[in-house]
Amino acid sequence: MTAAALRLLLADDHAVVRAGLRALLEGAADLDVIAEADSGEEAVRLAIELAPDVVLMDLRFAGSGSIDGVAAVRRLTSEAPGLPVVMLTSYSGRADVVRALEAGARGYVLKAGPPEELFRAVRSAAEGGMGLAPELVGHLFGQVHESVQDLTQREAEVVRLMADGLSNRSIAQSLYLSEATIKTHLVRIYRKLGVDNRAAAVSEAVRRGLLELT
Repeated sequence: MTAAALRLLLADDHAVVRAGLRALLEGAADLDVIAEADSGEEAVRLAIELAPDVVLMDLRFAGSGSIDGVAAVRRLTSEAPGLPVVMLTSYSGRADVVRALEAGARGYVLKAGPPEELFRAVRSAAEGGMGLAPELVGHLFGQVHESVQDLTQREAEVVRLMADGLSNRSIAQSLYLSEATIKTHLVRIYRKLGVDNRAAAVSEAVRRGLLELT
């Protein structure tokens, strides 16, 4: 651990899974798991009490009395606004992804994915970006919906790359454009979607169907 390590709260109802994730995360020099929760309610309580840099939240918790991960995200969005939550789950269905993003999650990563995807999602969320696993972006997001023209094709490409967690500079390099041009696109995207940050732009684009989940 270094002085600049990100402080993480890990929420999952399986002790073995938490132990494995803790070992994986703490293998990165800039990540430190400061607490664990085995229910949605405990995750909300600890997140408010400890104010971690990022919460890693399972989508579903066992037990009839436990709120699920999406409900926990909604409560944190209300009670601890600005606290980034990344969903770490085995579920990749359209409804699950959309529900999590609409609730305010800053990322969505599959447990079966490579560790680098998880690390990138956590770091991106901590910096105020959106951390979606490339597998989700590449296999779930289709082309711009033909019946909706709120975003231009280029603007939709920018949103897709934001969902990948790319910075303005990386988006510019990927699209062979200048950073200034990307910033101009972002201003237009935010205005069209009625949002003021990157994470909200991705979430709103998904909600409106501007990026089609297949």
